[in-house]
Amino acid sequence: MKTDILAGLIWAGALIGLALLASFARSHGWIDPETALRAMAMNGLVVAYYGNRVPKVIVPSALRRRVNRLTGWMLVVSGLIYAGFWAFAPLDMAMIFGTGAMAAGLAFCVLYCLWMRTQMRASV
Repeated sequence: MKTDILAGLIWAGALIGLALLASFARSHGWIDPETALRAMAMNGLVVAYYGNRVPKVIVPSALRRRVNRLTGWMLVVSGLIYAGFWAFAPLDMAMIFGTGAMAAGLAFCVLYCLWMRTQMRASV
């Protein structure tokens, strides 16, 4: 439990540090404003990291393991798509397609969880 909290705090510190560093570099003219915005790609990598950790959580039920596997897979894929768009695509495309991929992945996870919930209730 403590390692999960510590890993989360390290990732949060890395995101905040990256944002502060990009803001500092932009204010001093070392990077342009577009490059500072592209630092948002780090958020997608964090989602992919946590998506990779989801299936490794030990749960007692086979249905919950299925949910964890699919949720983890969707978070990894949508996080990498988000990071790829924010790192390499034009900013208007990154905003639409990168954020859209993240929203679609999360919506799919929620809908799958709700569907599996109905499956669990039907099997009982």
